[in-house]
Amino acid sequence: MTRLLLASTTLAATLLAAPLAAQSADPALSFTLRGGVASDPAYFGAEEYEVKPDLGFGFNSVNIGPLQFGDPDPRTDKLGFGLRGSFNYIGMRDASEYDALTGLDDIDAAVELGLGVGYTTRNFAAFADVRQGFGGHTGVVAEAGADAILRPSDQLTLTAGPRVLFGNSEYTDTYFGVSSSEASVLNPAYDADGGLVSAGMEFGATYQINDVWGVETAVTWDRYMNDAADSPIVENGREDDWGARVGLTRTFQLGF
Repeated sequence: MTRLLLASTTLAATLLAAPLAAQSADPALSFTLRGGVASDPAYFGAEEYEVKPDLGFGFNSVNIGPLQFGDPDPRTDKLGFGLRGSFNYIGMRDASEYDALTGLDDIDAAVELGLGVGYTTRNFAAFADVRQGFGGHTGVVAEAGADAILRPSDQLTLTAGPRVLFGNSEYTDTYFGVSSSEASVLNPAYDADGGLVSAGMEFGATYQINDVWGVETAVTWDRYMNDAADSPIVENGREDDWGARVGLTRTFQLGF
């Protein structure tokens, strides 16, 4: 199951997080794109892993009339509190491709859209996001995390911290439940309630080559909790999910 998160875990648009830096010489819009590859479990709880494209997007600054925030320099710290946009993509789960899913229904690809808040200092960052699902699931999820930030040099930034994911019953039952019509000896009927879905860690590194180009990498570990961990889908697969990604970043500055 392809799972795509933009801008690390979210599509981050920090609206209030930096002192106002926009001046007349600044570009109207500055943003950074990331492109690379990632490896994740094929579906939630899978033993099999898949390699897929990895994409990311983040705003640096806006300077359009009265709307002015951020800094066009991607190396400038966006400090303080900020609003965030949050986006997540979960790929289709095709039961016919995996023996452990025999008898289960396919799940269409899903898109999650939402908002969140973040707080950043030079050596610490935290965020909390809420997203609504569309397509494969129509549930609500909430994600939160925090990072310690180390800066060995002006170009290199290292981050590490915990992550937690919550989902309502609609979300958890979609990916971890087994209906009576799907039930088999391998996957007995199971009703998954909402709550804490997983808890884990993320370790990241960013190297800014110059004002335009950079490299981002991350390694993630998540352990399923509560009803997700007790699901026969997870018991037939893995309780721990690992993920990794690496990509190039490119900063664009547009003037209108």
